[in-house]
Amino acid sequence: MRFEEINHTADVAIRAYGATPEELFANAAAGMFSLVVDLETVKPVGEVEVRVAADDLPGLLVNWLSELVFLHETQRLLFSAFEVRLDGTALRGRARGEAIDKKRHDLKLALKAVTYHHLRVDLDHGVAEVVFDI
Repeated sequence: MRFEEINHTADVAIRAYGATPEELFANAAAGMFSLVVDLETVKPVGEVEVRVAADDLPGLLVNWLSELVFLHETQRLLFSAFEVRLDGTALRGRARGEAIDKKRHDLKLALKAVTYHHLRVDLDHGVAEVVFDI
């Protein structure tokens, strides 16, 4: 299992899994976009590069996902495939996807923000939990 949606009282949350920190961060991004659209409908035909840094891994996860939300909102892009490289608390990633096509993409939720509320990154167990404002 790469990710799953988990219950949260007011907002929406995911739990992502990964055998490596890179896989965990990539699966968290996929989990986040699965809240927005059926990932099977998003063709990975275009690519953007993302570079972010933070003071710690939880902050790095928030910055990574927040940058993807920003690209989604400002450039009207959907992503379905992710590649991540970590160097300490710096991340260089690639997100593959395409522009929103309302004929093919049935958008589900509009994500407002990635939050620190109940944020958890546990590398020992290969799991991360993230709550999103909707």
